Amino acid sequence: MEMGRRDLLAGAAAVALVPGIAKAASGDRAAVIAAVEADKDAGVKRLVDWIAHPGIAAENWQMPEAVDYTMGILKDAGFQTVKKIPTSGQPGIFATLDAGAKRTLGIYFMYDVKQVNPAEWSSPPFQATMADKPGWGKVLVGRGAVNQKGPEMAFLNALHAFKAAGKKLPVNLVLVAEGEEEIASPNFHEIVAVPEVLKALKKTDGIVIPSAWQGANGNVAINLGAKGPLEFQLISSGERWGKGPKGDVHSSTHAMIDSPVWHLVQALNTLVEADGHTPAIEGWFDNVRPLTAREKELIAQSAAAMGEAEAKAAYGVKMWINDEPWEKALERLASQPTVNIQGLVAGYTGPGGKTILPGKAEAKLEARLVPNQTKKEAEEKLKAHLKKKGFGDIEVIVSGGYDPTETAENARIIRAQQAVYEKYGAKATLNPRLAGSWPGSVFTQPPVSIPAGQFGLGHGGGAHAPDEYMLIESTNPKVQGYAGATKGFVDFLYEMATIG
Repeated sequence: MEMGRRDLLAGAAAVALVPGIAKAASGDRAAVIAAVEADKDAGVKRLVDWIAHPGIAAENWQMPEAVDYTMGILKDAGFQTVKKIPTSGQPGIFATLDAGAKRTLGIYFMYDVKQVNPAEWSSPPFQATMADKPGWGKVLVGRGAVNQKGPEMAFLNALHAFKAAGKKLPVNLVLVAEGEEEIASPNFHEIVAVPEVLKALKKTDGIVIPSAWQGANGNVAINLGAKGPLEFQLISSGERWGKGPKGDVHSSTHAMIDSPVWHLVQALNTLVEADGHTPAIEGWFDNVRPLTAREKELIAQSAAAMGEAEAKAAYGVKMWINDEPWEKALERLASQPTVNIQGLVAGYTGPGGKTILPGKAEAKLEARLVPNQTKKEAEEKLKAHLKKKGFGDIEVIVSGGYDPTETAENARIIRAQQAVYEKYGAKATLNPRLAGSWPGSVFTQPPVSIPAGQFGLGHGGGAHAPDEYMLIESTNPKVQGYAGATKGFVDFLYEMATIG
């Protein structure tokens, strides 16, 4: 009997030493979750208001307003320190919230959004509109709804709930935000290099970007890394080439005058093999690391958990490259570097013909890099390749990019995600690498050297596309709505405080 009492006292002392467990045990979590429910409508309105304050870095449109608005909502959510960090481009934000906790969590935000063509939208892209989406429920349509303002505001709504409940966060927070993610973060490294920011980040147990990952079956992928991008533009002009016209001339002169447009097309054709997808840039695969046995195992698990038919429908395709099976296609998605043409512009594209020989042609491209490639290496090899192939006159403008990122599956931020997803009944698979990109390598590489990843319940879609949306009221019992996404962040904070 006496031994049992000592054990009980020892257990109570252990709980008291771990703030998150003590708070949850004393009813703090229940109070915070109740505050989330009471704040549901206000939480959605905060997202609506944020969508109405866009910032498009690619067009340098409303960026000062966007950064100032974001700083304001961070202060409203409870961050005690919110500072604007100047860069060579758009400013960043550094914010801290000291809850007097034992552990500190890093949070990454982006406040910029992709460009829009309002004519392609069913409603004004910056006037968030509620709509019914069959199979999902009520969604909020607007630019930034899921990429990334919806998930980010769901996280901030969790902080509002802690405030409303009068409860302290179980972890301290260090937040860094940028306004150039959608142009491949050309200056984000400058924000992280600020001594005050770097010192704060190095004290964290890792950093996450809020996301909304659930599919129709409620399943979710935990990404252990992401490919790195190289965003660039190729410009062929008669003036720079020394051949062809300096400006547009009559098309009949092509019999004796070279075409800068064909020159660009021929240059582009050297970047990939005849199959149209394998990069042909000399040395491109020199440092590419093959998938490990563990990564192949994780991909096989993902293939079994994810719906191939659903994926094909979402992408609007009938088959994968080489008509490969699902698992093989997912292996390619994680392991293969790419060189993709985003857009081509040359000459006249209006109705009818114009009978001109254009003096200039431009192409927008991006490459996706895998371990152990680097952005610097890729840029150097691209330029060397074009020069060797006889296209050294073509102007190469690199607008952004960064290295691939990787985080160990035993990192605390990964194990905390697994625990929270399990709590909500969302089957989580580990994905070796996100085919898309985010500047996680800025955190995982020296001098910061911390784990980095994404987390979030709920669902959204249409990122970079018309009618981008975030699920608000879910009719799918397997998928969380917007309040559920906020509750997930509440539990993630508690889990980060308590997990060993």
